[in-house]
Amino acid sequence: MQVERVCIVGLGLMGGSLALALRPFLAHLTIIDSNPETRTAAQELADVVTGDLAEGVKEAELVILATPVRTILRLLTQLPTVRPDGCLVMDLGSTKAEIGRVMEALPGSFAAIGGHPMCGKETAGFAAAAADLYRGQTFVLCENGRTTPQLTAIAYEIIETIGANPLLLPSQAHDNMVAATSHLPYLVSAALMQTAAAQNDDQLWQVSASGFRSTTRLAGSDPQMLLDILLTNGTAVLTQIEAYQTQLDEIKRVLTNGDEQELADWLEKVKKSHNKYRSSGV
Repeated sequence: MQVERVCIVGLGLMGGSLALALRPFLAHLTIIDSNPETRTAAQELADVVTGDLAEGVKEAELVILATPVRTILRLLTQLPTVRPDGCLVMDLGSTKAEIGRVMEALPGSFAAIGGHPMCGKETAGFAAAAADLYRGQTFVLCENGRTTPQLTAIAYEIIETIGANPLLLPSQAHDNMVAATSHLPYLVSAALMQTAAAQNDDQLWQVSASGFRSTTRLAGSDPQMLLDILLTNGTAVLTQIEAYQTQLDEIKRVLTNGDEQELADWLEKVKKSHNKYRSSGV
């Protein structure tokens, strides 16, 4: 690889999976994590394992930030102090516009690029990490004012190495898209979960089947991760909530009218949209 010394900050699901996937191709891997148990679990994976940011980044060619979004933002502001000579920086955060703005404020000794692998699990932590998590998945890259052609090439090489598929997007376009395809689905799943739970009847779960399990799967996601996502992409998420509410209002109107043909037409339109999505190959 073009870089030999990589430091991954945050050994949760995403950072841990990246570390497992890249380890065979790196001459030197440093792991930084605040959790002592995670550091213990990572001892055999990395050459250096530490909880100290300054110690971890001091000799890295590339620092990859794989923490929750607001922690990424805080770490970016600390990097010029702990690594004044600069380095290459990449992140795995779920929102990109705000991260991109903070990356652009880094000194000229830094080169930075935003990244977001479009994959994951409901279970968080290093114990859930897997070397093949990224294989066959879309990996979004978002350039900014601190992105260099060399760093973009390195990011593409990393994505190829872990078996993912690169997609270059502007940061705001990315945030608008994931608000519709990722953040809104979580909120819909969460709202459905709470709607059912509000019935306060344990027998309800006995009559729930695969449809309910599938639709509420995202409600089991890590609350801290979602908190950061929703607070750093609020405007786009609110826009998608309004669009979703429009769809709910429409189906509510159709059901209220009791027009069988209109309801059949609406259901058929939904099925066609779903067929188009499934045929896209994702």
